[in-house]
Amino acid sequence: MKKKTRATAGGIGKRRKGAAGVRKTSSSRTSAISAANDRTRAASRRLRDELARALKRIEELQASAETDFLLGIPNRRGFERALSRAIAFIKRYRASGALIVLDVDRLKPINDAFGHAAGDQVLKAIADLLTKSVRSSDLVARLGGDEFALLLWNLSETDARAKAAALEDAIDRLTIVFAGRSVVAGASAGVAILDAHAEARRALEEADRAMYVRKAQRRHEP
Repeated sequence: MKKKTRATAGGIGKRRKGAAGVRKTSSSRTSAISAANDRTRAASRRLRDELARALKRIEELQASAETDFLLGIPNRRGFERALSRAIAFIKRYRASGALIVLDVDRLKPINDAFGHAAGDQVLKAIADLLTKSVRSSDLVARLGGDEFALLLWNLSETDARAKAAALEDAIDRLTIVFAGRSVVAGASAGVAILDAHAEARRALEEADRAMYVRKAQRRHEP
């Protein structure tokens, strides 16, 4: 009987040791899985951070590609994109707007007489005047060279033409002092109305033609 009891006790001891080994192995596996999960989560966080930085850089590059480096306002590419979106909105929601194309007068003679630094200062002063003359919802851009464009919301044709005339007058009265000398430019503006039938390219062409007609008129004005 004693031998049987010892054998039974020995078997129980072995089972206890075996169970402890299983628990130890299970605990090791749990720790390994937990560590693997931590590494996966850390890798996911790194990838999300890298993706966010890459997307931010793409946005910065796109903004740079659509911004005039001298004046800090949209260039032709940026303006055409904004104009296309605006016309889509106008068509969908029956809104209205106006496009003004404005060409600076006498910029070449200013460059020839005073140098391109003077011309750049004139362009900066005009860009600042235009930006301050419109609402925050409107848009001012440089199409290139001495040509600007303005996208104005919710204006009738009468109001848009009055706004164009007011901008011409403000620029005519603008005096820029460069190297101790006063520099005066001027501007001619053309208008196109944006409605449900408008198209970006045709609107720009219409405003551009109107601007050249206006420029010819101003040459004969006293």
